[in-house]
Amino acid sequence: MLRTGLIHPQMLEALGKAGHGSLVLLSDGNFPHDTAPHRSAPRVYLNLRPGMISVIDALQAVLTVVPIESAVVMQPPPGTPAPPVRAEFANLLGASIPLQDLDRDAFYAATADSNLALVVATGEQRIYANLLLTIGVIAETTTEP
Repeated sequence: MLRTGLIHPQMLEALGKAGHGSLVLLSDGNFPHDTAPHRSAPRVYLNLRPGMISVIDALQAVLTVVPIESAVVMQPPPGTPAPPVRAEFANLLGASIPLQDLDRDAFYAATADSNLALVVATGEQRIYANLLLTIGVIAETTTEP
């Protein structure tokens, strides 16, 4: 049994193959999982039923495995308040990773990038609960021979 906070074999495989600059999409249940993201990106369907698994659950698991360099959220139309899930994203990612906004069309275009390493479809029902993460680097460590 693995000792990380993520034990899903397909997600671990995709994240293990990814590197610095690779993208990971965590999407809500309304996202067009098969048609918008880059075709070569592996899909993992965690949308068991409405509300299960949440995008927050998926984010918490991913954060135990890879460092995150930046994060992009789908911005609601002008005049629409920021969705509450945005504050949850910001809280989990921390102040060092500010959320960048893209409108819906630009967000879809960003998910079509060939650097997309993983698409995770969740059962999240809240709208605009889509998060595009860029994998960062692990700080160099020195080990004594």
